[in-house]
Amino acid sequence: MFTQTATRTFSRAANNSPARAQIPGGSFFDSVTLMGAAMPYGRDAEIYGENEPADYVYRVISGAVRTYKVLGDGRRQIGAFYLPGDIFGLEAGEEHSFSAEAISDAKILVIKRTALMALAERESAVAHQLWSVTGQELRRVQDHILLLIKTAKERVGSFLLEMAKRRPSGNDVELPMSRQDIADYLGLTIETVSRTLTELENSASIKIASARHIVLRDRRALALLNR
Repeated sequence: MFTQTATRTFSRAANNSPARAQIPGGSFFDSVTLMGAAMPYGRDAEIYGENEPADYVYRVISGAVRTYKVLGDGRRQIGAFYLPGDIFGLEAGEEHSFSAEAISDAKILVIKRTALMALAERESAVAHQLWSVTGQELRRVQDHILLLIKTAKERVGSFLLEMAKRRPSGNDVELPMSRQDIADYLGLTIETVSRTLTELENSASIKIASARHIVLRDRRALALLNR
């Protein structure tokens, strides 16, 4: 696995690299950055696999990451998308419950889990921030579960608002993931996602500038879909 190749070089990279990745943030994120090593991952490269030991925690420096499961019938269910600044790979158990892949060329900070836990035991502020990150991830999972019981239009509208919130750039939403990724995240077919986007454009709620560039023309209309 790609992760196994990368993590074999972790100690050397962490200790000898002349310029470790620096990410803006508070003391918690500064500490995490200093503990980790930046690793490059190509498009669609596996970062870790389902049921592999959860020995490392990860933070996106650049690019984007998806976590997913392949279901018994061969369908893929995407659990989450992670964007620059996001931490992923935190597990309650000793193994990863999902696989993780780079959506595009990405740089990922790799932090040894035992080192992070040891720091949290010594520093109450770090433990508090780590608890906060875990709570945010739990809320994200809960929101995703609720999303999957909504109509197609509600799911797509909610997704666009979520991405706009997570990547603030006015009303312009740049999507790093493909339509197939979006479909697998929302539990829809790619045809349904494309048709729903067209319906939202026809209702003047959005403008499809390109396949991965959406302009939100009426945020209120999108929000009303989920009331």
